[in-house]
Amino acid sequence: MSITVEEKARLIKEYATKEGDTGSPEVQVAILSSRIATLTEHFKSHKKDNHSRRGLLMLVAQRRKLLDYLKGKDESRYASLISRLGLRR
Repeated sequence: MSITVEEKARLIKEYATKEGDTGSPEVQVAILSSRIATLTEHFKSHKKDNHSRRGLLMLVAQRRKLLDYLKGKDESRYASLISRLGLRR
């Protein structure tokens, strides 16, 4: 249910602000969004998997916190990120 190494490397390359950047909020939010999408697909066929559902809720909360942080630091980066990821907000 996690993302592959190749997928993670692609996300890091696409959303990095500079070379070797793996910790910026943009990269972290992109990786979390990919994991959330994977888990959402999982729940379409495993409706009673409540243990993983708790993990999904924690991922969503962590992404929300990172987005709030980014919005407080630099609103233009925040707006750019949510439009690139296609998030509602």
